[in-house]
Amino acid sequence: MSTETAKKPSVLFVCVHNAGRSQMAAAFLTTLSKGAIEVRSAGSQPADKVNPAAVEAMAELGIDMSAEIPKVLTTEAVKESDVVITMGCGDTCPIFPGKRYEDWELEDPAGQGVDAVRPIRDDIKARIEDLIASLTPA
Repeated sequence: MSTETAKKPSVLFVCVHNAGRSQMAAAFLTTLSKGAIEVRSAGSQPADKVNPAAVEAMAELGIDMSAEIPKVLTTEAVKESDVVITMGCGDTCPIFPGKRYEDWELEDPAGQGVDAVRPIRDDIKARIEDLIASLTPA
């Protein structure tokens, strides 16, 4: 079992508050990869709860994020991940050789209603589908 786990690619999503974009990305990757990819998300200044509009927008697609809790970004989380994706929020992560780093320019859903969050959610979903294709064998 441990050899299988070692081969599983891992992705870390980072945004400042770990309450909206990174949580939606993690939820999509967890759901759409069906467990083929290890998923983490974190923020440099985690909020006290996940953005309710993000939770509502994801629930519309049948993905429940209501139990998620924003987590603080650690050096270990970066070190343990193969791919580190920042969410256009200017957060900086420790850089380790051999990792893939991407920055996704995404509008910040903080303080916006579900109508404003839907296009961000849909943009994230499309990016996640491309990410899965790049990380898993066809």
